[in-house]
This record gives sequence, structure tokens and C-alpha cells, in this order.
Amino acid sequence: MNDFQQSEKATLATPAAVMLQATNIHRHFGQLHVLKGVNLTVARGEIVALVGASGAGKSTLLQILGTLDDADQGEIWFDSEPIHLMRDARKATFRNEKLGFVFQFHHLLPEFNALENIALPSLIGGMDRNAANKRAAELLAYMGLSERATHKPSQLSGGEQQRVAVARALMNKPALILADEPTGNLDSTNSERMYELFVQLSRELQVGFLITTHNERLAESADRCLSMKDGLIV
Repeated sequence: MNDFQQSEKATLATPAAVMLQATNIHRHFGQLHVLKGVNLTVARGEIVALVGASGAGKSTLLQILGTLDDADQGEIWFDSEPIHLMRDARKATFRNEKLGFVFQFHHLLPEFNALENIALPSLIGGMDRNAANKRAAELLAYMGLSERATHKPSQLSGGEQQRVAVARALMNKPALILADEPTGNLDSTNSERMYELFVQLSRELQVGFLITTHNERLAESADRCLSMKDGLIV
């Protein structure tokens, strides 16, 4: 294990501990009852895949667990903190400190290079620029992209863009990464590399993952695979 991996693991607790617990989560959009009492746990360092047809409620659930939307009913606890009781300002701080996000489309800022995109979450959190750039460079090296540091997103391949997005998600040493169809815009080769990367991060750094996916191979690589249907985990 190298110094980077040791420094990451030093900030994390026992892998077996339950990190995220959601109970009886409901969400309505007008008359549409999208989530109908979802119960879910994610342990530290665990990869959980969430599969199901479009419209089953997977993305809505991820938005709520990531504090980007509010449930109408239910409780969400993260390391003994009641997320469902947090005010917006506390949620924003919690989100920046504890969570990372990876989406189907990488959402990199086109005017910034790879290093700058990765460093951004820590700069928003108030980290010194030199320290942020140093960590971003370490993450680029970990992803095997050191030579792409000064390249802008338009100069990167799709797989490279998504690896930069994963590095950005790791910037603030999150305990949990929420990934919504992270391989949906990648070819089969880059999809394979992406789920191998998730397994590597989970095992080496004890980062937890909750992943919505239609990719059967990605779902099979998870520690647990849960199926959603009509707003419930079945």
C-alpha cells in the first residue's frame, strides 16, 4: 500500500460499520407517488448496486440520499447524524464533506483543465489552493492520468473524462459516492475499467458506493445488488 492509500484509509472507520441507513422513504410529485416506503442500508466500504426499469425511482432515491432533494416522509441517518433533520446550510456542508457524486454525464466544467476540475470541491470548501492542487495531482496520478492534468475536457476521451469525474468525487475524501448510471455514456471497454476502478476504490480506500445502473456486469461486481420496482426495493 502506498502513502496515498494509507493517508486515505487513516480517515475512515471500521469497514463493517453501517454508514447510511434510510427508513420508510416516501416521495410524491403531485399525484405521482414515486417512492413508497424505501428501506436501505450501506455499510462503510460496501458497493451496493441498484437496478430496475426506468421510472422505478432509482434516481429520485439517490437525489434524496445525496441531500439534493427532500423526502416527504421517512428518516435518513449517516454515521449517527439525522440528515432528514438538517437545515439547508448544514446539508450543503455535509454534502461537500461526506459525499461524492458521479453521473452518467461527467459534468466537468469545459473552461477548466482536469486538475482544476478535480480541485474545485476543496476550493469551494475553503482549502488553500496549493493544498487543493497537490491533492488533485495525487488523485490524477492514482487514476493514471498525470499526463492529462492540463488538458480540458474536450481534449479527453469519454473514459478519461469519467475518471476525472471520479477523482473530483474523491477530492474531499468522502465516505460514500453516489453514482447514477456512471457507465451509461461509456463503451464496453471503458465501462469495464470503471467498475474495476470502483472495486479498487472500495477495497483499497474503503469508500462506499451506491450505484444505479442498467449495466449487468457492474451490478454483478457489487457486494449487494438491490432491485427497485414501482417505488420499492423488492
